[in-house]
Amino acid sequence: MAFMSASDNKTILISGGAGFIGSAFVMHMLSSHPNLRIINVDALTYAGNLENLQSLEQEDRHVFVHAKIQDTELMHSLCEQYDVEGMINIAAESHVDRSIHDASPFIDTNVQGTLSLLTVARNLKLKKYVQVSTDEVYGSLELNSQGVFTEETPLAPNSPYSASKASADMFVRAFHHTHDVPTVITRCSNNYGPRQFPEKLIPLMILNAMESKPLPVYGDGMNVRDWIHVQDHCNAIWLAYEHGKPGEVYNIGSDNEWSNLHIVHSILALLGKSTDLIHFVQDRPGHDKRYAIDASKAKRELHWKPNISFEQGLRETIQWYQEHPEWCEHILNGQYRDYYSKQYQRER
Repeated sequence: MAFMSASDNKTILISGGAGFIGSAFVMHMLSSHPNLRIINVDALTYAGNLENLQSLEQEDRHVFVHAKIQDTELMHSLCEQYDVEGMINIAAESHVDRSIHDASPFIDTNVQGTLSLLTVARNLKLKKYVQVSTDEVYGSLELNSQGVFTEETPLAPNSPYSASKASADMFVRAFHHTHDVPTVITRCSNNYGPRQFPEKLIPLMILNAMESKPLPVYGDGMNVRDWIHVQDHCNAIWLAYEHGKPGEVYNIGSDNEWSNLHIVHSILALLGKSTDLIHFVQDRPGHDKRYAIDASKAKRELHWKPNISFEQGLRETIQWYQEHPEWCEHILNGQYRDYYSKQYQRER
């Protein structure tokens, strides 16, 4: 579909749009908003996969740019060239284990990259800037407690990853209060769904179970997370962009608290595999015990609600991986890294 006149349409810049959440957001928005154009910037690090965007190769309203968001000059140029009205920053290094091993890339992308985009948003006086953050910035709740994270919960990050996201959130807050940049922060619980890179719990367990390989579970598996389908998260991100009040934070969750071990048992049951595949391994250093989100503010002010039950979402997610063996194979053998150079024409 050709992009029409600027007066009838809007253009937004999405960072990290080849990753799991980013690609889901880009595809959803282009399919549901015919007058929207997206400038999709992604550095294509290990978790960026252009095969996620294969269906958009002939879509004129999707402009992919292979670049780092830390390149402030390029981000400024792109926003001017395409008359960008706002930004949604989804780009992030997000794997806790990797941050424990080496925190440097997390500072580079999550903090410096955020500062770069905020600088452009300030200089060009963009309409809205949305920072997609995480509930992990709040730290950890006690198991078997009734506590939940609210937008007023003090930040207490426990991993280098969550510390980098908390730092980025503070820059977003500062740019709003100091420079009057119209920023909104969303903090979401654990996402799951199709096309998630298999270092995360659910896709790793699905792929290992499909091949009858051991399923590694940290510690006793009793760590609890609040799970939300990526599609419900994408809907919340757009509502935050459209209706979020500048300077505000919105927690996004779906009241689906499950222990890691429960998740693993559910996956094995749906695939008809034995629990003998479960392999308990040494716990992650500083492993947060429990996350739980109070999303009442987003429901009230953004008129958002989750629509996909965990039972339905997990079943459909497993089915997606079963029906896309080529995608899974390319991830596991690394061939997905060649997709850009072989099949995609970069646009600048």
